Amino acid sequence: MRSTTAAILLIAAIASAVAAADKGQAPAAAGHETKTSPRAAALERLLTERKSPATLQAAIEQARKQGIGEQVILEARFLFLVDRHDDEGLVALLPEFTRRRESFDLETSKIFSCKEDWLAVNEYLEALAALGRGDKDAFKQHITEAFWLSPRQGAAFAPHIDRLRLDESMRSIKIDFTAEFATIHSDKPESLKNLIGDNKALLLHFWSPWSNESEDAMPDFVRTAKALAANNIAVVSILPEASAEILADARASLLALGKNPPGAWIADAKASSLNRLLRVQSFPTMVVVATDGRILFNGHPAEDGLWKMLQQINPQLRRPALAADPKTP
Repeated sequence: MRSTTAAILLIAAIASAVAAADKGQAPAAAGHETKTSPRAAALERLLTERKSPATLQAAIEQARKQGIGEQVILEARFLFLVDRHDDEGLVALLPEFTRRRESFDLETSKIFSCKEDWLAVNEYLEALAALGRGDKDAFKQHITEAFWLSPRQGAAFAPHIDRLRLDESMRSIKIDFTAEFATIHSDKPESLKNLIGDNKALLLHFWSPWSNESEDAMPDFVRTAKALAANNIAVVSILPEASAEILADARASLLALGKNPPGAWIADAKASSLNRLLRVQSFPTMVVVATDGRILFNGHPAEDGLWKMLQQINPQLRRPALAADPKTP
């Protein structure tokens, strides 16, 4: 998930410290080189590999050759999947974590500082599994236990609670396609009905030129928008506020995209705004809307659920290679 960064930084810091200790020496001071043993190099690669499943597997094979145990390899796989926001992959690890629940060896661990942190991750994976099967009561039970066992990992647990609440609230919402909005380049109103036309669905892209993440993600958004337009899914980018200053910055951002940036670009209404209705809290946010106004997805562009929903709408749709993260073997 998008908000797991704090937990990853915490665990990565622990892993770095233990990896340094595993070398049998203190970290090198600036300007001084230290020799790294093959085992320590394999361990460091194992814990930091993020490029692709194939490169992780290569790191795992190298680690096994250096005698690194399966518990540490499982921990590395956990880090890899959390960093890639792969909830399904994490749930698939649950049987392996369950088998090791009682046999966990703290002295062997490279990322957990106490057994409670390990047990909290077990509860966290149980909660993800419950969320996936729609068992709200089981989700609450396991996520609460995860918080109780390891409050400091709460940054990893909390987004799933937010996701559950957001999904529940979206079930009662329907978008009014007769609503009209001013375009970024003029005050001429455009209705969502006209913008969706005869397409199969509508993607709302909430963005802001004052959001660094929005700006960094813009090349990837352009590729996505073009792919969707070619597969009968309309794309509308929405500026959450329309002050003179932010409108000027938004227009400057669009100029950088060329003469015809994909999709429509509108400013949200001051009253009854889509931004508030859809509980948008960060940028960019993507919302997929069915032709009858139902909300099919509401979340961050990096979430797997976005493309799963888009491909359900049009199975011919293929996810384009991202500008910032090209596909790797």
